[in-house]
Amino acid sequence: MKLFFVSCFCLIVSVFNNLLLAQAPDSTYVLKEVIVTGNHMNGIGWLNDFSGQTIYSGMKNEVLEIDSLDANKAINNTRQIIGRIPGVNITENEMGGFTANGISFRGLNPYQSIETNTRQNGYNISADLYGYNEAYYLPPMEAVKSITILRDGAALAFGPQLGGMVNYELKDGSPQPVSITSSQTGGSYGLFNSFNSIGGTINNFKYYGFLQYRRLEGWRANSQQTQWSGFASLEYNPTDRLQIGIEYTMLRNLIRMPGGLNDSLFYADPQQSLRSRNWLDSPWNILSAHINYKFNDKASVSFISSYLLSQRNLIWRNEDGGPAAIDSITSSLTYIPRELEREYFNTFTNELRFLSNYNLLGEEQTFSFGLRAAYSHLIRRVGADGTTGTDFDLTQLSPWEQDMNFYTTNIAPYLENIFHITDALSITPGLRLEYLSTKADGYAPNKAGDSGNEYVYANNKKSTSTFLLGSVSAELKASDNTNFYLNLSQSYRPITYSDLTPFGSIAKIDQNLKDASAYDIDFGFRGIVGSFLNFDVSFFYMHVKNDIGIIEQTYDTLTYQFKTNTGADDHKGMEMYAELNLLGGLIPDNEFGRLGIYNSFGYTEARYVSGEYNGNYVPYAPKYTNRLGIDYSLGAFSMNIQHSYTAASYGDPANTNFSPDGLVGIIPSYSVIDISAAYKISDYEFRFGVNNLTNKKYFTMRTDEYPGPGIIPSIGRMIYAGISLNISGNSKNY
Repeated sequence: MKLFFVSCFCLIVSVFNNLLLAQAPDSTYVLKEVIVTGNHMNGIGWLNDFSGQTIYSGMKNEVLEIDSLDANKAINNTRQIIGRIPGVNITENEMGGFTANGISFRGLNPYQSIETNTRQNGYNISADLYGYNEAYYLPPMEAVKSITILRDGAALAFGPQLGGMVNYELKDGSPQPVSITSSQTGGSYGLFNSFNSIGGTINNFKYYGFLQYRRLEGWRANSQQTQWSGFASLEYNPTDRLQIGIEYTMLRNLIRMPGGLNDSLFYADPQQSLRSRNWLDSPWNILSAHINYKFNDKASVSFISSYLLSQRNLIWRNEDGGPAAIDSITSSLTYIPRELEREYFNTFTNELRFLSNYNLLGEEQTFSFGLRAAYSHLIRRVGADGTTGTDFDLTQLSPWEQDMNFYTTNIAPYLENIFHITDALSITPGLRLEYLSTKADGYAPNKAGDSGNEYVYANNKKSTSTFLLGSVSAELKASDNTNFYLNLSQSYRPITYSDLTPFGSIAKIDQNLKDASAYDIDFGFRGIVGSFLNFDVSFFYMHVKNDIGIIEQTYDTLTYQFKTNTGADDHKGMEMYAELNLLGGLIPDNEFGRLGIYNSFGYTEARYVSGEYNGNYVPYAPKYTNRLGIDYSLGAFSMNIQHSYTAASYGDPANTNFSPDGLVGIIPSYSVIDISAAYKISDYEFRFGVNNLTNKKYFTMRTDEYPGPGIIPSIGRMIYAGISLNISGNSKNY
């Protein structure tokens, strides 16, 4: 460890010496900065060797330009937007009780994107980096400019997580003094979405803000939703070298949860609901400030600080009895009391990043250094009696069954350096050191049954760990617009005290749970050929040690879900994206518009290679995902047709085919067709689309607890239409 810090210090001193020498005055003119974010043709591309203060050379990454996509952005249709990324697995549960669909890559757990570092404008937006890494807020796609995705350990500059990083980059102020967008969308099942934004640039100030309101009656019974989300940013640019900004993000929602179904109920009628008293709200607040400074053309630094103050409040008829249990009225003509659960999140994160280009052995090299310091306080209160009513009501009528405080401190420096061996070949090693300290205080039910005590008490119980992760990437440029890339990296998922505390009333956790870790290898070839072909073909291998999963166990007559280490597993496969421009590409000049075809294909073979489930498939790891689409535009008209296929997978490590309660079992394969179209007239844009054209009845998730238990059905056919008005300072209507 000492060698690590000594090496860091020596390299930083060398780079800053180069930086100071480069500050010498000269008589040349200083040109304004030109930022090139990456390479792309239509909807998807990749990043350059570095962007901002972060290195991406040789790493598997994708960038989605949202405005170039025809999709249902009013309900954040993940399948149409992020679904273009090859190999992504999506749990479509936003209509069943979550505020955002979950995603994962390469056979990892997609539940609430728990394996993924989720960010907005570069800062974390999930509840707790380690103790509760779930994304309850995602920005509306109408406000998003681009989405950047880094796979697995290639995201070492952002954290140790197994599943990589996803960053939602929001739109900012236009160059005009004012630019206004108002978009109204209506659709099936009572959908109404209103998105309104304003932004612009006045002198040295740039501002942007949006307010979104969404209402949905729901495809299933008892699935109404209302949501307000908002954002405001102000950036001050006193010079071409300095930017100072502040941002605020908020979410207010109320979700009625229809609960889960077992297999027989689902196949009889997936729209039915046996729960009418389950409610969730998750008020979210994020305040962020950033400073970017450019020393010269070679070096720059950024500092971003964010504070998340949020909650998750649940009042429900819990999972006891399984999904088929009727929420019946008692002899006193009232329902039984509901269960109340409340969680409070306080997360303060600071990240410093520095990047400098310097000359060595006749080649320009790039050095990047960063430091994260974060502190989280999670309060989890579970198991109090709530009211016997049916409306959203957080009134507490009995003491908490569990009342815990979790404190997490994280300090993590990292460094990476691009070494250009030749003009075409570069190698990028990287190191990340993680220090993690956790503390628990409070009490929880003694579900281990190892003593006569009803509760287990944690009085400032502490734990610390330190781990060092490494990576090395290589990139070989085959031409100006094509390259081979190779990445070898490590990742890590440490266990904290919040992981050892059961969430549900019948769930249990192995108190000897071990940290999970992984190493993975990527090799691929990507590029752009002329104006007609965009491609990325890669192969990967990932070995996960001490994988964490949920298995079903029975004690006496009680069946419960047990969270434990399920063994080691290997994930290997192929990912391919190809986009072919026929009209406007292969045939450059024609009167029939632009016609493009794309295919996003993923193959994943994920199996256990040790432990009790040796040879079994890893849960939620479909072997094949394939999304085939057509983009067509002519003048002001554009449209997209996409066919999505996801192969079957299992819901548990035991690869159970069927269970009467529906908590585990096969998740069948499914195919879905989506159509979106738009037409622009002056400052107006008219949109129309159909999601799930064939009204396919399918599901992507089984759960043992919230928001179920049981099968969470995906939404059926939805038709929507909308109109948008865009007014800017250069508009004739302004």
